Amino acid sequence: MHEEREILLKTDCGTLRGAADARCVRFLGVPFAKAERFAYAKTVDEWNGVLDATKPGPACPQNRAVHEHLENPIRRFYKREYREGLAFTYDEDCLNLNIYAPQDAENAPVILYFYGGGFDSGINWESPFDGAALAERGIVTVFANYRVGILGYLCHEELKARFGCEGNFGLDDQLQAIRWVKAHIKAFGGDPDNITLMGQSAGAISIQYLCLNPENKGLFRRAIMLSGAGLFPKFSLPKPAEEARSYWLQFMETGGFSDFDALKNASTDALFDTVERMKEVRKDAIYYTMPVIDGVLLKEPVDKLIRTPLPVDYLIGYTNNDMFAPVMAWIGNRYGRKNGAYIYYFDLNAPGDGNRAFHSSDLRYVFGTLETSWRPYGERDHEASGQLLGYLANFAGTGDPNGAGLPLWKKAGGGLGTHVLRIAPKGTRMGRAHYGTMLKNMLTKGDPKV
Repeated sequence: MHEEREILLKTDCGTLRGAADARCVRFLGVPFAKAERFAYAKTVDEWNGVLDATKPGPACPQNRAVHEHLENPIRRFYKREYREGLAFTYDEDCLNLNIYAPQDAENAPVILYFYGGGFDSGINWESPFDGAALAERGIVTVFANYRVGILGYLCHEELKARFGCEGNFGLDDQLQAIRWVKAHIKAFGGDPDNITLMGQSAGAISIQYLCLNPENKGLFRRAIMLSGAGLFPKFSLPKPAEEARSYWLQFMETGGFSDFDALKNASTDALFDTVERMKEVRKDAIYYTMPVIDGVLLKEPVDKLIRTPLPVDYLIGYTNNDMFAPVMAWIGNRYGRKNGAYIYYFDLNAPGDGNRAFHSSDLRYVFGTLETSWRPYGERDHEASGQLLGYLANFAGTGDPNGAGLPLWKKAGGGLGTHVLRIAPKGTRMGRAHYGTMLKNMLTKGDPKV
């Protein structure tokens, strides 16, 4: 254990009380915005007195917190992996940041992380999410909460009338977090002109969407997308907001909400009880709690926008047992090759069961939090984690992951599967022929090792 001490930090928003130890300084639960239910967030730029930032803030209310007993086997699996033993609080005033910085940081590169969870769940302090290991490598790391589920992605004509757009509250929360970090991270020792967005699964998809809006140019310099670049159209091809309204009208009818105000004033229990009922009525229910084409944040269909992404540095990763692996491999690699991305293929199976390198299994490696898991990680796991931490710190600093003591990682080339870094039990680099065969197997059979 590292001995902690209290630390006070003066920012242009006010004074924060945080904690410091030998590894980093931490400020937890820092508010970056406030929002009423079904309204777009407004940035928080000041607070009164000394704000206690020694413990995480509340998460967005989400269905799994209300109906935990109904969690399916996948949800139970991930609870054991990332949430077991942690006591979370939930509140609609949930837009807060956990900030980890090196000791005496000054103009350090910044990583801003958005969690996954299928757009309907997620918390910024699940057990993999700790920035201490990156702080030791000179990086300021920020983990953001954003709204999910019905609270993050409701579409309704009343919203269009009030705000000129609808849906995408969660995606807009992420944009507000980026703007807050750019405006205020200097006080924490970060460089506001060197921000890297990083996310996994739904967080990675969100980042890809943010990279498809030219109005976001200049807000961040790099993008790291883990197990999410290319998950559309299989999972998350955005619908027009107007098209999504019919689902939400059915939701209101099913839940007995007479009008928009009734929905806005309902208890969270009533909302999430209706979420469960809608799962019985509509098998496609999960496809309506995610971003939509709103004409503002997503201006046009993604298959059109993806032709001209922002000119930022890209790093893409996925695992050997990822969700929709063939689709992700194909689209993610096409995107990566076109945009000169660094791509890794995580082929190191998690010890302790037969789930191989499951979707999101690389998270503990990239944040250096293997020791907080029940799994019996070994020497090769810790070596791989050290390599990934080094690569990510270098990438956040310069846009190039390479550095002393690390195997050479080349950008994706023009051919199928060229220059992809493999994280595996033996060796870390995969040649073109091996990777081409693996990708072909993924696309045709769903398993890279067939």
